[in-house]
Amino acid sequence: MKYVFHSDALQEYSEAAMYYKKISPELGKAFVDEVETSVRKILSAPETWRIVEEDIRRFLIRRFPYGIYYTIEDGYILIVAVMHLSRKPGYWRNRIRKK
Repeated sequence: MKYVFHSDALQEYSEAAMYYKKISPELGKAFVDEVETSVRKILSAPETWRIVEEDIRRFLIRRFPYGIYYTIEDGYILIVAVMHLSRKPGYWRNRIRKK
């Protein structure tokens, strides 16, 4: 199965990676590695993680206070947010189209 980042989710991911890289290059790499590992886990069993709203599921990243919010589309996973868990819940809702 393939995956696609919503453009805003990709920007969040990039900004978080840069934030951690500024603290330490190793920490930035660790964040990217955790996100990539998380995406692979999602792809291997996308229905495993709980639904948080409508058809949006959340995968909690192990080492960092982030969650990957995604939806299962026809033939691919759409990642709608790479969200810091202290952010305002649901800010990403406008990124999904109504079905």
